[in-house]
Amino acid sequence: MSGAVNLRKVTGLGRVSRLRRLARRRPRVDLSHPARSPLGSSVVNCVTYRDGHRLSVPGDAADAVKRVRESGEGFVWLGLHEPTSREFSGIAELFDLHPLAVEDAVEAHQRPKLERYGETLFAVFKTVCYVEHEELTATSEVVDTGEIMVFVGEDFVVTVRHGRHGSLGPLREGLEADPARLAQGPSTVLHAVADQVVDDYLRVVDSVQEDMDQVETEVFAEHGARVDPGRIYQLKRELLELKRAVVPLGRPLEELATRPSRVVAPDIQAYFRDVADHLQRATEQIAAFDELINSILQAHLARVTVAQNEDMRKITAWAAIVAVPTMVCGVYGMNFDHMPELHWRYGYGMVVGVISLACLLLYRAFRRSGWL
Repeated sequence: MSGAVNLRKVTGLGRVSRLRRLARRRPRVDLSHPARSPLGSSVVNCVTYRDGHRLSVPGDAADAVKRVRESGEGFVWLGLHEPTSREFSGIAELFDLHPLAVEDAVEAHQRPKLERYGETLFAVFKTVCYVEHEELTATSEVVDTGEIMVFVGEDFVVTVRHGRHGSLGPLREGLEADPARLAQGPSTVLHAVADQVVDDYLRVVDSVQEDMDQVETEVFAEHGARVDPGRIYQLKRELLELKRAVVPLGRPLEELATRPSRVVAPDIQAYFRDVADHLQRATEQIAAFDELINSILQAHLARVTVAQNEDMRKITAWAAIVAVPTMVCGVYGMNFDHMPELHWRYGYGMVVGVISLACLLLYRAFRRSGWL
């Protein structure tokens, strides 16, 4: 009965978890919006903004940069998705980007960091996405990671995205809906990217919390010793991947919030402090998860050990009970000539009775001590 109750608790928790995740999904965006990326190209979009408003002007990135620099107003936002070295070489020359930063942006697989090359900032963010799954198994993928690189100058922003998630289309649409905010310059885009990335961290952390709650409930259920330890270890590995994405970002955000820069407006630095606070919350939760998953794994191993000890006690108790008839039958199986009981009329009944009584007494003793 208690096993059925625990099963209902676990499956109910999984159902509630899926409903919560569905509720947290972002609203659909308009795919026909001009901020959405054209298919089949590494260049997602190239847009000029002036006074927070999008300018619909013909031409490529070079034309857009030329117009902005001739007028001395506005900035260009160029977005790319997984460009090759050849595709990025012309852009790097146009914006005078440092070769080391260009190499990092093309190759990806970088740690979160912030670097300064002259008057250009180069920021790397690790994006994370929670992978939906019906049931956590020893091979389930829980966290999928990607990267967003951001080059920020006085009159341009270049964003380079790697991975299957972390689209900046909705972010661009949100900024365009708030011209006063976008009018503050390229650093607004950098802040918006950092804010979206950290918000995704918090969403993923909440989803991982539900997986951990489910595993914890199963481990401490009546038959918790039967839980596959591979599930716990897989969750720990995915948690480690999340930790590698989140924790290193603390120092770059602190630098953006405290260190003055020509390309980061002083008013925007206050917003970076807010993002850093949110990141600290995610970091603390991940640290707590790391300790909790270790405790869950140790508790599971302890429960397995206890279950094995209980099985050994039961085996030992039954072996002791079986030893009584084995010993008696062994004595009478030696076929000695002078064994008075062999010729006694009631000898067989007496031996069977003694064996049964001895086994019954041993059984009651083991039951009383909790071995059976």
